[in-house]
Amino acid sequence: MYSRGLSTHDIEAMLQETYGVSLSAGAVSPITDKVWPLVEEWQNRPLARLYPIIYLDALYIKLRREGHVENVAVYIVLGVDVEGQRDVLGHWVSDGAEGANFWLSVLSDLQSRGVEDVLIACVDGLSGFSEAIAAIFPHCQVQR
Repeated sequence: MYSRGLSTHDIEAMLQETYGVSLSAGAVSPITDKVWPLVEEWQNRPLARLYPIIYLDALYIKLRREGHVENVAVYIVLGVDVEGQRDVLGHWVSDGAEGANFWLSVLSDLQSRGVEDVLIACVDGLSGFSEAIAAIFPHCQVQR
């Protein structure tokens, strides 16, 4: 939350309102400093070479950036590995609305983290989505 533009006081209020947890604004920064490297390690971890199925979708959230609240898309990829285990492969925050070009960068990131092939990609009907997937994983079958 801190890295995405919420102030320490905003985080304090959100934790109190959402979870009933009291945490001072002064405690948020040291906790964030300790947790952030783990978040980056998870987001950049190596992935399996093959995912028989991946699900790609965006979730819209309100995000405060530079004093303004805006709706942004958080891109989420859920993979099903060859053993049938589900795993969130990552999440990426955009600069605005969902778009095929941003999905292309997400898919490129998956490839750079070790994904060589995807058999089926489950997506919505976003214009250009199928082409973005085919550019990175040409043998992938796209299901809407």
